[in-house]
Amino acid sequence: MTFTKITEQSSKYEHLEKMSVQELLSNINQEDKTVPLAVEKALPQIETLVTEIVAKMKFGGRLFYIGAGTSGRIGILDASECPPTFGVPFDLVIGIIAGGDTAIRKAVENAEDNATQAWIDLKDFNVNENDVVVGIAASGTTPYVIGGLQACNENNITTGSISCNAGSPLSQTSKFPIEVVVGPEFVTGSSRMKAGTAQKLVLNMISTATMIQLGKVKGNKMVDMQLSNSKLVDRGVKMIMEEIPVSYEQAADLLKKHGSVRKAVDNFTAQ
Repeated sequence: MTFTKITEQSSKYEHLEKMSVQELLSNINQEDKTVPLAVEKALPQIETLVTEIVAKMKFGGRLFYIGAGTSGRIGILDASECPPTFGVPFDLVIGIIAGGDTAIRKAVENAEDNATQAWIDLKDFNVNENDVVVGIAASGTTPYVIGGLQACNENNITTGSISCNAGSPLSQTSKFPIEVVVGPEFVTGSSRMKAGTAQKLVLNMISTATMIQLGKVKGNKMVDMQLSNSKLVDRGVKMIMEEIPVSYEQAADLLKKHGSVRKAVDNFTAQ
């Protein structure tokens, strides 16, 4: 199969430094508009992977994201937002980045080129056959990610991937590949742009659809969210008021007593 890294081909835009601010913003916006359409084409692939993740999680499995640079950071972002949004344990969805936590804020030299380190990092979490490991790499060529998925395959661990090139080595390694082909970047090779946006959209879909399938959302409300600040407490109180006939003060008391919107509503309904 012929593989071309289209995310790094020359952009149709030249001499960006000669553009005005308005021209720059307008052109970036035009490019960004193409991303959701590229994601739409990958919906069948996303559905297949989500279905597999849900099945694994229903039997106690976890979801891992592994990536380097921007891809790794986006994975960590999605994983870190699952506990406060859906009230799940912090170790149910886990993001791992090449170079470790230092690489979240600062690039770690040559970390993405180490093809054996991802498996070492995964073993620190006792990764096993119940889990799903999703490799994220815009180019689909990152050795850290490919090596991690290869090791997972050898150990009978389900693998998925998100890349922005068709037929990449990563897709060929993954059991459940997702390819969102966004085309060349506005700034050639800067995969934090359209590719990064595409990866974020796909991860939003994966984690949100999975959590809904696992019963972590009621109606369209985050009934299991962590009440970590006054804004979220207020939101929780109003959710309760929408579900059962109580005043704001009564809803606040119920929320304080039971600790979550779901428990507050369920206990009131059971009375």
